[in-house]
Amino acid sequence: MHQSPVVVHWFRRDLRLSDNPALSAASHSPFPTLPLFIFDREILDPLERDDARVSFIHESLQQINLDLQQHQASLLIKKGEPLHVWKELVKEFNIQGVYLNRDYEPYALNRDSAIGEFLKQQGIPVYSFQDQVIFEPNEILKADGKPYTIYTPYKKKWLERFDTSRLNAFPVNKKGFLTSNFPFPAIQSIGFQESKVKAKPIQWDQLHQYGEWRDFPAKAVGSNLGPHLRFGTISTREAVQRATETNEVFLSELIWREFFMQILFHFPSVITHSFHAKYDRIAWRNNPEEFGRWCEGKTGFPMVDAGMRELKATGTMHNRVRMVTASFLTKHLLIDWRLGEAWFAKHLLDYELASNNGNWQWAAGTGCDAAPYFRIFNPMEQFKKFDPQAMYVRKYVPEWDRFDYVPPMVDHKMARERALKTYKEGIM
Repeated sequence: MHQSPVVVHWFRRDLRLSDNPALSAASHSPFPTLPLFIFDREILDPLERDDARVSFIHESLQQINLDLQQHQASLLIKKGEPLHVWKELVKEFNIQGVYLNRDYEPYALNRDSAIGEFLKQQGIPVYSFQDQVIFEPNEILKADGKPYTIYTPYKKKWLERFDTSRLNAFPVNKKGFLTSNFPFPAIQSIGFQESKVKAKPIQWDQLHQYGEWRDFPAKAVGSNLGPHLRFGTISTREAVQRATETNEVFLSELIWREFFMQILFHFPSVITHSFHAKYDRIAWRNNPEEFGRWCEGKTGFPMVDAGMRELKATGTMHNRVRMVTASFLTKHLLIDWRLGEAWFAKHLLDYELASNNGNWQWAAGTGCDAAPYFRIFNPMEQFKKFDPQAMYVRKYVPEWDRFDYVPPMVDHKMARERALKTYKEGIM
């Protein structure tokens, strides 16, 4: 065992050295801080070997390690089942405390509970902090103490309670790290290879146009913030600070994120069931061949196909197009939203369980604050309205206006009527 007492900061969804509440507290403790990251086998094992998110995490950890080396410190990286890793760590180091930022997903809550109980048995205190949200799931509640299930009143209460003191940064003492030189593992040593899909850098300079042009995929006025927020390479506080300074519509999107997080926290059954149970009775067609055509972007509907091809090529998809593709799968093809959600979960670089689930249930009409089931996007009208010069479509479906483009796989009018009939019969 290393005899010198240390405290551990466990990096999870907070891959940065600045404005990090748990790391800040650890770095100001009486003991040197040992920075730790665990590649969790439970999460990694189901993934493709070139998963873009693993590459993104690995690159972010490399940057952290390079920054730590400027202070004669380094990042300790482990791979395994987290509880087992902790059982080994307490034998290896004289740990006086563990610092971490809270995660609200069901798997993370169970993991942290088990590890917290083990550390308690070892006499090691765990200090947890709020980081990835401005308001935690139990902070914004209705007058009766129950969670909000409708976005607009949740947003109203969020804004009423918000003040800029919640955006105060948490300074990290760069002299507070344990002097160390741990080897940094190559991505191959954890069983993966570098992905060709890369996260785009954060783009703040066009945010002032976000409200006006956000529905037009060719305009590309988004922030590219998704993966950076998901893995915490930027703090939520900085993102909200930027939004309050530049764009109210963008701030609303960040509040949606917290709304869906508290829905998942309070109603974890949404992972496998419709929020409104009656929608679980819908007789989905789930035609495998049709699902395959949707996945490959070969439906014959240009905006749907462009979105699906963008997803595979870049690990992301424009927000308006996400709605169009999801609506098409669930309404035109009557394929279960859970299948579409799983496909997005596999390919999205910014995949976040709460938002992915919430948005798919919104599009399918099954969720807590969903579009009514009878709202069915016309994918051709969406194309004409939001990509009138076909600039976005042409980028991903260059053959869309040529004779060799696949014909539409379904008639819109027929599909709409079939969806309305099936939904109505299912929820009767």
